[in-house]
Amino acid sequence: MTITTLLVANRGEIACRIFRTCRDLGITTVAVYSDADADALHVREATLAVRLPGAAPADTYLRGDLVVAAARAAGADAVHPGYGFLSENAAFAAAVQDAGLVWVGPPVKAIELMASKTRAKELMAGAGVPLLAPVDPATASEDDLPLLLKAAAGGGGRGMRIVRELDALPGELLAAAAEAASAFGDGEVFAEPYVERGRHVEVQVMADAHDTVWALGTRDCSLQRRHQKVIEEAPAPGLDEALRTRLHEAAVAAARAVGYRGAGTVEFLVSAEGRPYFLEMNTRLQVEHPVTEAVFGLDLVALQLRVAEGEPLPSPEPPQPSGHAVEARLYAEDPARDWQPQTGALLTLEVPEGPGLRLDTGYTGGDTIGVRYDPMIAKVIAHAPTRTEAVRLLARALERARIHGPVTNRDLLVRSLRHPDFAAARLDTGFYDRHLAELTAPAAGRDPATAALAATLAEAVRGPEAVPGAEAVRGAEGGRGTAVAAPAPARFGAWRNVPSGPQRKRYRSEPDGTEHEVAYRTPRTGVPEPHETPGTRVLAATPNHVTLEVDGVTRHFAVTAYADRVHVDATDASYTFTALPRFTDPATHTAPGSLLAPMPGTVVRLAEGLAAGVTVEAGQPLIWLEAMKMEHRILAPASGTLTALHAAPGHQVEVGALLAVVQEDPAATTPVPHPVPEETA
Repeated sequence: MTITTLLVANRGEIACRIFRTCRDLGITTVAVYSDADADALHVREATLAVRLPGAAPADTYLRGDLVVAAARAAGADAVHPGYGFLSENAAFAAAVQDAGLVWVGPPVKAIELMASKTRAKELMAGAGVPLLAPVDPATASEDDLPLLLKAAAGGGGRGMRIVRELDALPGELLAAAAEAASAFGDGEVFAEPYVERGRHVEVQVMADAHDTVWALGTRDCSLQRRHQKVIEEAPAPGLDEALRTRLHEAAVAAARAVGYRGAGTVEFLVSAEGRPYFLEMNTRLQVEHPVTEAVFGLDLVALQLRVAEGEPLPSPEPPQPSGHAVEARLYAEDPARDWQPQTGALLTLEVPEGPGLRLDTGYTGGDTIGVRYDPMIAKVIAHAPTRTEAVRLLARALERARIHGPVTNRDLLVRSLRHPDFAAARLDTGFYDRHLAELTAPAAGRDPATAALAATLAEAVRGPEAVPGAEAVRGAEGGRGTAVAAPAPARFGAWRNVPSGPQRKRYRSEPDGTEHEVAYRTPRTGVPEPHETPGTRVLAATPNHVTLEVDGVTRHFAVTAYADRVHVDATDASYTFTALPRFTDPATHTAPGSLLAPMPGTVVRLAEGLAAGVTVEAGQPLIWLEAMKMEHRILAPASGTLTALHAAPGHQVEVGALLAVVQEDPAATTPVPHPVPEETA
């Protein structure tokens, strides 16, 4: 059957990615969208779109019946699941086929066999695929430690725990089971040995209905946070030919054992000694598939569609690989604050274009990053003849990108790619556990004070009466997502009581909170000059660009202002500042011990017995928030009495909302420094 109209049962980046191939093949595209995604990029790029009433994933993208009905309403003849949501749901795949639609995915039986990690491991053992021996938690001893607890029915790090002390095992089992039940509707958890310094290596497979199975090389996905991948590359570096061959053969055996068709990924853990162990098989396309596409010169989505139409793969053997590819996931999150997800308007997203570079994204400048979905903004991929060249190209592209809006992990990605361990391919899943502090510390060579000066000079040229509040206006003359300057409300700026004295501006660096004060003068020439900044000379200044000579070196700065937020992009770093008022607004103060929501989200539960008047201990989890597919704990800032409680299960809260107040008992234990939410996934 020839596919003419394809519905993608997904959203964001993966939907846009699939639509791109469909356009190249002349296939009509259909998007589905929740109310929260009514103006999302995947909706704008599709030929047709069908609304799924509601905002929560459980009411929309996870409703297989609504998705099938949408396909019928739009006249689609095929459904592609993307990844996440219903992509590995056997019942949904069956429902699509029962409706007479082509399922662009593996057979239902293959999904069922691989859906449970415990059953999949039993099947793989019979196929001769290398495995870690399971551990019965009921009989586990000190010799079995450390253990890894995993949800049998899910992925993405949900329900996963590392246990290093036997006394902690019962509690961690309960916590893992509760989280697995909440995330996947199945509380089954299993235990296996935790491999220290293990590498996450996977093999991309592609199979057709004509007995051809391709093993498309290896990928290394060891750099992870919260058991979720951050940087991936192909081929996996540092593997000898014998190990590569063994991984390829095991992946093909796994695919044949379940009668696989289409694109899938067989994931392995490789020990420091070079021994591989089967982890799971993902019966779908992977987020990191572009690195394999780049190395093999393939379009895996086009091959998925070809196989779904009943056609054979182009040849019995896959093409020969060429070069090296690296992918970085750009997230709206703050790595320095326990990977806290960020939300808000993405005012600008510009990633350099050029040979070897690719951008896969579900956003453009002017879109809003909401709280209901994964915080990934985009994937940036670089391909070059060698690993060194690909890594260098990717790091430089990320460094030069203009990303204005929520805090992102961009700086972390650049520093990770340039870290000596990464450069030397010393990779394992504990990379961020060891290096996060140094990777998020103030960077050597960054000069926020000079960037703040550039922001001040640009504003001085702009004039205090016309400080812009930039607004992303869709369809404006500048194009979709272009930042269009609009006059901000009148305000007093650069106040001074001596006409000949310098004018001063104060800024707060984001997200670290460091304050900078800049002094400048505006002579008769009209070009502002820095004051109290020896060795710095203004070469040019406009409202959007400033060129400075700093200690004899010329530096260029692009300056963009959005109300009181200023983004300064230099050639080697980017800075974000909040312009501070001369006088502090008393209304911004909160009572000591106030617990504020660190992000928009949903209150999912409270500590048992939590109510106004109860005593709490410093560091005690009080409130659980769910935001962007992750669960966060709000901890008591000090030992004392809970004097107010404004949170309740099911409440939707905005960032900064007052959740509770703890009155500290001076005689109690030392308070924790700050009520930072602690992620539990």
